[in-house]
Formats: sequence, structure tokens, C-alpha cells
Amino acid sequence: MLEAALRSGAAHRRAVFEVFARHLPGGRRYGVVAGTGRVLDELENFRFTDDDITFLRDNHVVDEPTLAFLADYKFSGNIYGYREGDLYFPASPIMIVEGTFAEAVLLETLTLSILNHDCAIASAASRMVNAAGQRPIIEMGSRRTHERAAVAAARAAYIAGFASTSNLMAGRMYGLRTAGTAAHAFTLLHDTERQAFAAQIDALGPGTTLLVDTYDVLEAVRTAVELAGPELGAVRIDSGDLAVAAQEVREQLDALGAFNTRILVTSDLDEYAIAALAAAPVDGYGVGTALVTGSGVPTAALVYKLVARETPIGKLEPVAKRSVGKPSRGGRKRAYRVLDDSGHFQTELVSTSGLTPKGGVPLLHQLVRDGVAVGREPLSEARARHAEAMTHLPKDARHLARGYAAIPTEFA
Repeated sequence: MLEAALRSGAAHRRAVFEVFARHLPGGRRYGVVAGTGRVLDELENFRFTDDDITFLRDNHVVDEPTLAFLADYKFSGNIYGYREGDLYFPASPIMIVEGTFAEAVLLETLTLSILNHDCAIASAASRMVNAAGQRPIIEMGSRRTHERAAVAAARAAYIAGFASTSNLMAGRMYGLRTAGTAAHAFTLLHDTERQAFAAQIDALGPGTTLLVDTYDVLEAVRTAVELAGPELGAVRIDSGDLAVAAQEVREQLDALGAFNTRILVTSDLDEYAIAALAAAPVDGYGVGTALVTGSGVPTAALVYKLVARETPIGKLEPVAKRSVGKPSRGGRKRAYRVLDDSGHFQTELVSTSGLTPKGGVPLLHQLVRDGVAVGREPLSEARARHAEAMTHLPKDARHLARGYAAIPTEFA
């Protein structure tokens, strides 16, 4: 596209691209914006090196004028978007990219690969946090996804409310709280479970978390309390009927005087399994596979579409697809969220008229100005924004069952 547009002279026309979802996959009621900060970080480093140019030339991918353009490439346009942690609904313009066609079209794959992944993870994580209530969740999915995706998933889960991550790189890069437990391999390494527990307590203190389901759970709990005393920090259960096991372990811990010892459960948990454990005496969850795969919805179904272009006389005009089943709405958008009298979200209003609705909360903020990122913020702000946004959702939006978007999107 770039080579052909450079040849035709259209490459330097001003253009507006928009990132949005035609629907919320999986029958979900809302989506969570995540990955914006990573887009800004990657944009700063989005360049074509000498080695890149050599590869493109040697493989005859594009012609010499296009290679010359790529060698000097640096995005110099503007980007607007929803803030991380905010919610989105069908047709929400969560990111708008303005620049020349040549500059903006090259950002499509970069932008979508980040936002589709991170929004999917954050949306799944939000449902899990909602199901968990006040109980904390540890993100433990690093072994179930690509090594770089694991770090991004931990970041997205934190925005949605996860308490900590087992991924130390995510802790290093983003300042996330890290936590973890021993694996069954540690117990199996030692001649007896007692020896394994004693070694762990000796190294980490009685406040550690002991994995108690390698052999016999109740025997392991007795051994754990005997060695650590009533100050034992926590036990982890990773198999079996978690609700029944948690009840038995809680009764046993209390009988042994370990009233403050917490119970952490793992074992392929998702939002539905967490919700099913709501009445069980569980103090926290560890979630891995379901989180990093979006709990069955690994992509947010976001697209990157041209919605306006510069005319030969220098004005921007709307453009839109008319293809069957995949239409788009042309024009540079503005987006607002309207609340009802009780303070709950009522409508997502998307406007191409430039008019500001009465009482509408603006959703688009400038993220990049003339190629320079201006919209960075601490990750803690995105996390707080998400927690606040969740309080404004209609009550039925928290249901885990498939359904329609929590609020309608209207166009003006």
C-alpha cells in the first residue's frame, strides 16, 4: 500500500484512522482499555534500521523510493484515545490516529497487536476481579503464553485489579507487586514432605505459603502447622474439589489454632470457577491460563480503519466501508459518556458533528502531539480509573452470562 500510494502521490494526504470494535466478543457486557501506554512506548522506537532496510531490499519487498521513505520514518502526527482502565463498548473510538496516510498506515499492525491483546486480557481480568469480590488474585500465567505476552498480560491484569503477579520482569518494568508459591517439584525433590516444608520455612519464615496437595492434604496441613506454628502465612490447594477441600482445610486450621492462616486456591481457575467459590472459605486466588488467554476470548476484535482523508482542495472528508457485514462509519469522531440521574453510565455517544452533548463526559484525550507522546501516566492511575468506572456500570453489566453491551452506543 505504501509503495503504491507513494507512486500515486496519495501517500502524503492527511488521513484519520480509528481503532474500534464492531462488537464485544464472547457476549461480554463491556470491554476494558489497556495497552495504550505500551503503544506510546513502542511508537517512540518504531524505526527502520539499516539492517531492516537491507532485508527489505535484498528480498525485493518494496522499491527504492519506498525504502528511502522508511529509512527516514518517524511518526509526526497526533493520536487521541480513551485512557487506560476506562471501559469501552461497540463502536467506541478508543484510539484515533491522525497524520499522513503513509505515516499512519504503518502503525496499524503495531497498534492492533498491542491493543487487541491487552484489552482482551484486561477485560477478562476485570470479570475475574468482579467475581472475586474483595479477595485478591495473583496473576500466574507466565508459563501459559509467549514470554513477552506474559509481561504485557501481568500489566493488563494489574490495571483491571489483580493484586500481584508471579512475573518478576513485570515487577521490574512496571513496578508491580510480585508474589508466588512453591511448586510440587520442590516437595517431590525432598525425601519427605516434612523435609520440604521445613526447608521452605527455614528459608522464608513461618509467613510463607506451603503447597499442601502433593500427597494427602489434611496430613500436609497438620505437618505445616506443626512446623510453622499458628503463624503459618498460608496454604495453597491446587487440585480436587476446591470448595470442599477449602472447607475441610479451614476447619482443620482453626482446630489447630491457625486462625489467621490464609487459604489460596489455584487449578485452572476462570471467572466462573471463582464465582462458584464465593461461599467457600477462600482468601485468595491464583489465575494463570484463563487470564493470559483472555478466558476464551484472546482478542478484543479491534480494527483499524480509515475514516477520513484529505481532498485535493485540502479539506478532510469522511470515508467508510460499505462491505456486507463489516460496514464502518466515516468521519473524525468525538466520544462522550452520558450518565443517568443515579450516576450510572447510560449512553456512549459518538459524534461526528463536533457538538458536545449536555452533561457528556469526554472520553478522548490527546496522547501524542506532533509525534511526541504527551499522554503518559502512572499505571496506578489507570488502575484507579478502572475501579472508579466499574462503580458507574449498570448492575446487570457485572453478570457473567452472555448478553448485550451494558449501555447502547448512539451516533450524532
